[in-house]
Amino acid sequence: MAYSSSASGVKTVRAGPLRPTCSRAEIDPVAGLRHQRCMPAPTILLHRPQLGENIGAVARVMLNFGLTRLRLIAPRDGWPNPSASPLSAGAFEAGLEVSVFDTVEAAVADLSGLIAATARPRGMEKPVLGAPEAAGWIGAQAGCTGLLFGSESSGLPSEVVGLADAIMTYPVNPAFASLNLAQAVGVFCSGWGALAGAEGRFEGLEEGVGMPAPRADLIRMFEHLEVELDRAGYFHPPDKTPLMKTNIRNAFIRGNWTLQEVRTFRGIIKALALGRGQARIKRTD
Repeated sequence: MAYSSSASGVKTVRAGPLRPTCSRAEIDPVAGLRHQRCMPAPTILLHRPQLGENIGAVARVMLNFGLTRLRLIAPRDGWPNPSASPLSAGAFEAGLEVSVFDTVEAAVADLSGLIAATARPRGMEKPVLGAPEAAGWIGAQAGCTGLLFGSESSGLPSEVVGLADAIMTYPVNPAFASLNLAQAVGVFCSGWGALAGAEGRFEGLEEGVGMPAPRADLIRMFEHLEVELDRAGYFHPPDKTPLMKTNIRNAFIRGNWTLQEVRTFRGIIKALALGRGQARIKRTD
């Protein structure tokens, strides 16, 4: 039996076999991310989660990276859980869908691809993937897929791992391998977002480093600086002037300046030479 969360509580939405809920062209729009590649986003499944706070944190990080389907399998404290809302940061209201299942078999019934997350070797003949490889494997599947995470206290039992096509694990410190549930989900979600081409809040913004300045603009900046340095008596003795200019230019060239940086620095030179506002001086030369 499957249940779905709603504003008024938990209601039964369907019984019996589940029908696939994803398609090849699906892109989750509610997270405000643009996906450049067309891939069905996976479902995140939590097996016997214990703390509502962790469920809320999982919901938050899922929606951060555009994943909108969360399935809870026999949550210890039932569902809805009021402890989940504060750490979700509004993810449930923003479009993250939660379904609740009594058994893992019912929760994975409509999934054609399933990966189990575990930190322990299981002695099973299954592919072992890292987060980037797991995201790539899921992106290559034609049908609905899911990532299965275990409870906070004991992880996934071996019989549940046995239902998965592959195992996902992280390169953690062997002496301190325990991850918080939401952290474990977040590592995968970040890998999925990168694979799907999510650009997040930087989309459409002129952020990052601009194009390098044309050499002509750099040369004019050098000449501007050298004129003012010469006026200030910097180049001494005179016979060392060519070498000093070359050294100064070499230092600036290594900076790989952008055009905006060149313009800004020329403004600095002018302000130092002439002042600004009430500090501005009148010069006849």
